[in-house]
Amino acid sequence: MKKPELLVTPTTVNDILPLIDAGADAIMVGEQKFGLRLAGEFSREDIKKAAELVHANGKKVYVAMNAIFHNDKLDLLEDYISYLNEINVDAIVFGDPSVLLAAKQAAPDMKLHWNTETTATNWYTCNYWGRKGAKRAVLSREINMDAIVETKENAEVEIEVQVHGMSCMFQSKRSLLGNYFEYQGKAMEVENRKQEKNMFLHDKERGNKYPIFEDENGTHIMSPNDMCIIDELQEMVDAGVDSFKIDGILKDTDYLVEITKLYRKAIDLAAGDQDQYDEEKDELLARAEELQPDNRPLDTGFFFKETVY
Repeated sequence: MKKPELLVTPTTVNDILPLIDAGADAIMVGEQKFGLRLAGEFSREDIKKAAELVHANGKKVYVAMNAIFHNDKLDLLEDYISYLNEINVDAIVFGDPSVLLAAKQAAPDMKLHWNTETTATNWYTCNYWGRKGAKRAVLSREINMDAIVETKENAEVEIEVQVHGMSCMFQSKRSLLGNYFEYQGKAMEVENRKQEKNMFLHDKERGNKYPIFEDENGTHIMSPNDMCIIDELQEMVDAGVDSFKIDGILKDTDYLVEITKLYRKAIDLAAGDQDQYDEEKDELLARAEELQPDNRPLDTGFFFKETVY
């Protein structure tokens, strides 16, 4: 049985080799100017180093260009894509059609992964973008397991599914917090990767804390829990889902490495020895729960919910 790719998002270049040793098959990196909600900021030189490290170990590197672009960024796209092509990245992750059009001019052979995070909810739409040039579709976090399997059964492109980490609940292109603090006469450094500077919306009634941060792409409010379906991978493995993603946003290196090890074992068992996977999956989940911060409980996201719009 084909094993799904295990895709992880590192926070720095120094994360890459430990994540590969832990079992990652691919990494996704990028910089705020072009990428949305990144686990870490990677300059051009960082991306080049990442590509060299990954390829030396027989793995893949994808670069995020999945921001929503305004006119002032359009002239930058072809040059950036040309650079990524020169350093031999394996794919570009995009949501805005401007990236697809720029890639056709700058690097027509570049592999493209379509990722809008919210609108990839059916196989017909995935195939539409496949016919436009995408080789992979990243499914929405808000669809359930039945829809994921049905989409894979009818897809003409590779299918990627996030299996672990937080999800974005709200995004504004405006720097809402920064503007508020400026209005109050307070200077605020926009920084979302230093743990001591995390900000939260606190829902006292439900006891939830929603991480909130700002970057060059605006304001993002994230889910209060982390999704985790390490014990529910079998159906998607059987369906042939191509890639499982661990999102490392707001996570430290040690956490990412240990979670990657657990998913590596889970994928190997689900693809090779289903009976053994059934025997060990509860223990894998328990070990994942032990790694969680007290304020970040695990849940199964929308995988077993009826999606209501």
